[in-house]
Amino acid sequence: MMQGSKPLYLRIMEDLQQQIKDGVYRDNDKLPTEIDLANQYGVSRITSKRALIELEKQGLVYRKRGSGSYVRNHEDTAGMVKASASFRTPIISMILPWSSTGRLDYIQGANDYLDPRGYFLSIHISNWNVEKEKELLLKMYNSGHSGIILYPSSSSHNIATVNTLFMNDFPIVLIDQHYEGFPISNVVSDNKTGGYMAADHLIRKGHTRIAFLTAIEVDLRSTIRERFIGYCSAHKDHRIPIQSDFIVSEVYKGIADEERIAKLTTLVEELVEQNITAIQAEHDDLAIDLLKACHHAGISVPEQLSIVGFDNEENVGYAQVPLTTVAQNYYEIGQNAASFIVDFIEKKNMDFRQKLIPVNLVERDSVKELVEEE
Repeated sequence: MMQGSKPLYLRIMEDLQQQIKDGVYRDNDKLPTEIDLANQYGVSRITSKRALIELEKQGLVYRKRGSGSYVRNHEDTAGMVKASASFRTPIISMILPWSSTGRLDYIQGANDYLDPRGYFLSIHISNWNVEKEKELLLKMYNSGHSGIILYPSSSSHNIATVNTLFMNDFPIVLIDQHYEGFPISNVVSDNKTGGYMAADHLIRKGHTRIAFLTAIEVDLRSTIRERFIGYCSAHKDHRIPIQSDFIVSEVYKGIADEERIAKLTTLVEELVEQNITAIQAEHDDLAIDLLKACHHAGISVPEQLSIVGFDNEENVGYAQVPLTTVAQNYYEIGQNAASFIVDFIEKKNMDFRQKLIPVNLVERDSVKELVEEE
C-alpha cells in the first residue's frame, strides 16, 4: 500500500535505516521479524519482507536462514554499501510466454533503456503455462528483484497474484495485454486500430464476406478481443452486417501439432464453400498455417481466398505467398515498459499509466482486389 506517494515498504526500510544509524540496533543485533514489522506498521508480511530484502541488498543487514535479519558489522557496512552498486545491480525481470527468437525486439528495447541506467535485465520463460508464470512471479518478487515486466500468458489468469504484488507497491508493468478493471500499468499495441486496419483494407478491396479466425477463445486475451472489436467496427462503419458464423475461434482446440494443417485444410474448404472471400487471422502464425492449408486444399491465395495476419513476424515476407499483415513495434513496447518500471522504482511517476503503441498495415501479396476502388 501507499502512504501519500511513498510505498510502505520504503517507509519501513527508511525507519530501520535511521534506527541502525542512531544505534538503536547495533552490529549483529537482530532486527524485528517480518511478522513483528507487519503488525507494527499494519501491513502485509509481503511488504515487511520486501523492506528487509532491500536492506540486505544495500549491505546493511544479513539474513540467517530460519533465524531472521541482523545488522551487519559497522566496519563491513561502509565497504558493502560503497561496493553495492557494482555487485548489487538492480535486476528487472522480464517474463515472456515463449522462447522463440521472433520477438527479441521486446528484450532489445527494454535492455537498451535499462543498461545505461545501471539496471540488469533477466529473462524468464513461462511457456504459456499459467502455473509456471505464477511461480516465476513469486520467485522474482521473493528473490528481491527490483521489478517485473510481464507478458501474460492470458489476461484472465494470475490476476490475483499480479494485483497482490502491485498493491504491495512492487513495480510491475504488463506488455502485450492488460487486465480489464485493474490499474496495472501496461504498454500494448493499438490492437483495436490494427484490427480495424486489417478489416478496412479487405473491405476497400471489395471483400464483404470476411471470416475472423482465432487460435484460442476471444475472451482469453485482451489483444484478441481488441482486434475483434476493430474487425467489427470496420464492418459497422462500412454498413456490412457482422455474421456470427463467420467468427471461428479455437481452431487448434483438441488437435496435436502434426494435425493442425489437416484440420485447417478442412476448415478453409468449408469457408470457401460458404463464399468467404477473405480471412482475417488473429496473428501471423495462424495466417501462415492457413496459407499452408490452402496449398494442401488446392485453394489459390489470393485468387480464391485473401488472408491478412497480425504482427509482421520476420518470416511472413518470405512465405509461399508474402503475407499482408499489421506490424507491431516490439522494440518500442519493450523500451516504454522499461521506462515505466524505472520511473516507479526511482519514484518519478508511480501513477497508473497505459501507453498504446501505434501499428501499421504492411501490404504484400496475400490480398486480391475484387473490385476497382472508385
